[in-house]
Amino acid sequence: MTQFGSPEDTARRDPSPAGPPVPRVDGVRLLEVLERLGEIGADPGGGVTRLGLGPLEEQARTWLAGVGRSAGLVPRTDPAGNLFLRLPGPATGPVLLIGSHVDTVVQGGRLDGAYGVVAAIEVLRVLHAGGVRLPFDPVAVAFSNEEGALVQLPFFGSRAVCGQLADRVGATDRSGRGADAYLAEHGGDPGRLAEAAWPEGSIAAYLELHIEQGPVLERAGIPIGVVEGIVGRTIVDIEVLGQAQHAGTTPMEARHDALVAAAELVLGVRRIAAVDGVCTTATVGFLRAAPNVTNTVPGTARLTAEVRDIDPARLAAGEAAVRAVCAEVERRTGCRVRCAVSSGSAPVATDPALRRAIAEAADALGLARLALPSGAGHDAQIVASVAPIGMIFVPSTGGISHAPAEDTPPEALVRGADVLLRTVLRLAATAGGDPGRGEGRVS
Repeated sequence: MTQFGSPEDTARRDPSPAGPPVPRVDGVRLLEVLERLGEIGADPGGGVTRLGLGPLEEQARTWLAGVGRSAGLVPRTDPAGNLFLRLPGPATGPVLLIGSHVDTVVQGGRLDGAYGVVAAIEVLRVLHAGGVRLPFDPVAVAFSNEEGALVQLPFFGSRAVCGQLADRVGATDRSGRGADAYLAEHGGDPGRLAEAAWPEGSIAAYLELHIEQGPVLERAGIPIGVVEGIVGRTIVDIEVLGQAQHAGTTPMEARHDALVAAAELVLGVRRIAAVDGVCTTATVGFLRAAPNVTNTVPGTARLTAEVRDIDPARLAAGEAAVRAVCAEVERRTGCRVRCAVSSGSAPVATDPALRRAIAEAADALGLARLALPSGAGHDAQIVASVAPIGMIFVPSTGGISHAPAEDTPPEALVRGADVLLRTVLRLAATAGGDPGRGEGRVS
């Protein structure tokens, strides 16, 4: 397996002091591809709605495969709907995986995930055009269904690559339609999901470039974030069972109003983080009541509670607190409250050698950097189960993400992509190779 050495090795093997100038990304091309990709799933109500495992994610994947193919790259889609793009020619060894995802939340932004995929493809285009030889295979990836906004299993594609889908293929959307149906319709193959898992040791490392999705970098006036770790999260599905009754004839004291109970749950979950400080964040982001008509007391309600923290113990405490809130609301309202964890991901640290390579890449480009944790979940934390991971952040305007107003200045996007490219070249040096130009790649 290719080794990237100790964190100190990157300082001893800087590819930049000698030889030809270090290549840079084509900023105009990068921004143009991002702009075009953002048109796929553009929502009339604002933002982008390109849901994972759905038709628009497939359309985006197909379009990006064409972009790569026209630049001489070799695209492939696996049974889980993941898109991979490689340099042409025979494989040279373990893979340096680079990328993110192209699915969005409903009315999300155009940069979340998509930026990392487009930048990874741009890095490969630069390497290919310049005949840069590396001691590993750089492979761009667009993981499927990272958000879980349609089929309720976030990180679907990266879980498949890491062999974590064996007991999760029954994932469904909120109407009960299964992931297998979506895969069969939109470019995957549910009968061959096991083949999406990569052999142990085949991924040397994973790099992900991403917008921060928070305000820290912008407030500090710093262009590059070196991610130290990624929060874990636990998603709890909650069902409230009350009694549907006539809204005009049922006395207030005789009601078992599922929506009132759900409202208490929403506030109780918020208190877990905002008041009690049990975990970093606690959010109810989905709520649906039935029968949802004006003159009927709601009989049922469904909602999700999500807790996040970088500390595994605090994450577990957050989940326990959600369960305690459910028990208390059930006791107080007389409605039955059921809760169960539907999915989760553990907090992870990024790799020290990759952090050092990213930091020194930023330094070599004269860009200030800041070490910080990621409050958002990323495919990187799933890949961390099989390979070292590194993440690069660029500022988010106003700290806004998962919304139509999500944005990052164009020059910041180009700077981040240059740091990604420079990091790849530094890792090549520490892996025992000397990035150079030639007719092909070394074997």
